[in-house]
Amino acid sequence: MFILSKLAFALMAPGNVLSAAALLALVLWGWGHGLWRCFGRRLVAGLTVSLIGLAILPIGDWLARPLEQRFPTLSLPAHVDGIIALGGAIDPTMSRLRRVTAINGAAERLTIFATLVRQFPSARAIYTGGSGSVLSPDDREAPEARRLLAALGVPVERILFEPDSRNTVENASYSRALAKPQASEIWLLITSAWHMPRAVGVFRQVGWEVVPVPVDYRTVPNVPWLHFDLAGNLGLLTLAVKEWVGLIAYRLLDRTNALFPASATSAGTTAARDASAGDLLETVLPTKLIARC
Repeated sequence: MFILSKLAFALMAPGNVLSAAALLALVLWGWGHGLWRCFGRRLVAGLTVSLIGLAILPIGDWLARPLEQRFPTLSLPAHVDGIIALGGAIDPTMSRLRRVTAINGAAERLTIFATLVRQFPSARAIYTGGSGSVLSPDDREAPEARRLLAALGVPVERILFEPDSRNTVENASYSRALAKPQASEIWLLITSAWHMPRAVGVFRQVGWEVVPVPVDYRTVPNVPWLHFDLAGNLGLLTLAVKEWVGLIAYRLLDRTNALFPASATSAGTTAARDASAGDLLETVLPTKLIARC
């Protein structure tokens, strides 16, 4: 399932779809005849318009902003029993090849984790992250995180480093097995704001209620409609599409408790919001049947 999920998104990634369409257009226009050649020309025209639209319109921002706004930033509780950070801040393969810890754009997952570990000295802490790579399964993030945090003076003896998880489902289940949290305990969950809805849904599905601490924001309020940034727009669109597809797939596979999990502080209760989202999906698709396949 892990390899299949990686392959499926590679086929659906916007950049790969555009590249495949461009190759098809080239073949049809250059070597096709009749209607096929005509279709190739129209496909080229459609791709040109799509690229121009993607360059000047913040489509990725429009898709990513609802994800990031789903769980607003809240004041931290006075007492915290535990802190969990999801991996994704370090590239373990690059770290191995270059012999230096390679931090990526999600570095706030790691830096905020270090800050909160110091802020709550009596809290337990877990950093969960193995390898999300099909080609480099032995390059794992948790050992690199341990080395970096130790070098920064963070008390790593207080932290459990979980190195085997490959995705969010395994982050939640493996961390729960390590922590054995009690229902009365307060645990903070640190991950990127755009990933928080899916992460919270997965943790709730394994029976672990957490307090979201969203970081690594990629969108801003009132983004201008025209800002001419093809690379930036395509990158954010790819991230947003992957996350929306992930939310749907996880719900279909019964890995999250709702299609679009909501914060307990949002309008209405969490249970009501989650139930309405889940019921909506289940009226369209036979999720329980698919989950048993």
